[in-house]
Amino acid sequence: MTAFDEMDAGTAGNGQSVRLPYQAYKRWLDTVPAEVLSRRRAEADLLFRRLGITFAVYGEGGDTERLIPFDLVPRIIAAKEWRRLRRGLKQRVRALNAFLDDIYHGQEILRAGKIPAELVTRNEAYLPAMHNVAIARQTYTHIAGIDIVRTGENDFYVLEDNARTPSGVSYMLENREAMMRLFPDVFAAVRVAPVGHYPDSLLQTLRESAPPNCDEEPTVALLTPGVFNSAYFEHVFLAEQMGIELVEGNDLVVKDDKVYMRMVGGLKRVDVIYRRLDDAFLDPKAFRKDSMIGVPGLFQAYKAGNVTLANAVGTGVADDKSVYPYVPDMVRFYLGEEPLLQNVPTHILRRPDDLKYTLEHLPELVVKEVHGSGGYGMLVGPRASKAEIEAFRAKIIAKPEAYIAQPTLALSTCPTFVESGIAPRHVDLRPFVLTGEVMRVVPGGLTRVALREGSLVVNSSQGGGTKDTWVLEDETPDIHTGED
Repeated sequence: MTAFDEMDAGTAGNGQSVRLPYQAYKRWLDTVPAEVLSRRRAEADLLFRRLGITFAVYGEGGDTERLIPFDLVPRIIAAKEWRRLRRGLKQRVRALNAFLDDIYHGQEILRAGKIPAELVTRNEAYLPAMHNVAIARQTYTHIAGIDIVRTGENDFYVLEDNARTPSGVSYMLENREAMMRLFPDVFAAVRVAPVGHYPDSLLQTLRESAPPNCDEEPTVALLTPGVFNSAYFEHVFLAEQMGIELVEGNDLVVKDDKVYMRMVGGLKRVDVIYRRLDDAFLDPKAFRKDSMIGVPGLFQAYKAGNVTLANAVGTGVADDKSVYPYVPDMVRFYLGEEPLLQNVPTHILRRPDDLKYTLEHLPELVVKEVHGSGGYGMLVGPRASKAEIEAFRAKIIAKPEAYIAQPTLALSTCPTFVESGIAPRHVDLRPFVLTGEVMRVVPGGLTRVALREGSLVVNSSQGGGTKDTWVLEDETPDIHTGED
């Protein structure tokens, strides 16, 4: 399976023809000795350790904190490529928001037969308690992370939608900060679109999403499950960057269907909560009664229109993998447009024909649990052993509706600094889309890289790393500098 290399046109790493977005950078890279890159990588590791940029891996004999590997070679996206992606991302998120508003109100798309009703109404992420709940601006996913993969010069696909509590933006911001510290000469010579304004854009989006009865400057807080959450670093980071309070459930109290923070000087009203905990744990009165990290009465205050939750309750049905195949139909149904970004072709195993095909071609396919995440609960057929394939076959036969299958895409590769030197590794991209009064898309996003040779799994929990993502502001940049 030959992969498209984003630096070397054609096949991965053949070095025959450097693509235009990379040409100036490649000339610079060729002047930098390997020992200089090694030294810079050590400096980056030390910087990230000092900042505490780690993530937690569970199920390995305790909660293990790991440093996410950071690669020094940026992923570079041409200005025209980014403009195309940005248009497609905005279109897709508009459709997802329209879908969520519809299924909790008129359910027109279900009555029209565009999506099987049982995929929605029987979905474990679908919350009947949200029926006819009016929310500010009819916006459900204020912060969306859309995972993009590339297979060719002009071939981009949406691999996954993240509409609940998408993470990773802190790594995007810290990756850029590290690159600017380590290689300031390159940034002085290349016009790379900035990303540092993301916290300001996020805060503005959250303020714009305040309830209609908020007649003062909205007070925003970030609700975290606490220090043991795998993304706690990001919660702290974003709260600090936005200049807002980071709160846990016991820091909030509901009185008369209004939410307040406990402050030294007394209670302070909260208008918008950027929540980073799952629906089930938000409110023990409304959802899981055993939740010790939620806020009793929060959902009633939300239904009363006195607080905005970002993202909204019940958004999970929009990023369920069994619903994913129907997103292009949502674009057509709600927007009357053809999708600008295509899905990966997907077999829905609840369909007998799709199930039959998948069972006959398991060694060729990627099979995913519809509720899985983090690279878990999936089979990469071409990389799996016969025993792993047969074990997964039994799982599929036992519960076919719990799985989808997709062709094994030849994900694009980017040059990556590994132990052996510069080598191609597979990548994906998670851009972040903010929806308030207007839609905002940070230029680029988080590039994740599969550091293991030949691996297609980029998740940090599965050994992946991250890269800085450069969206060029010029079509033909040039670099007239080198490294001492």
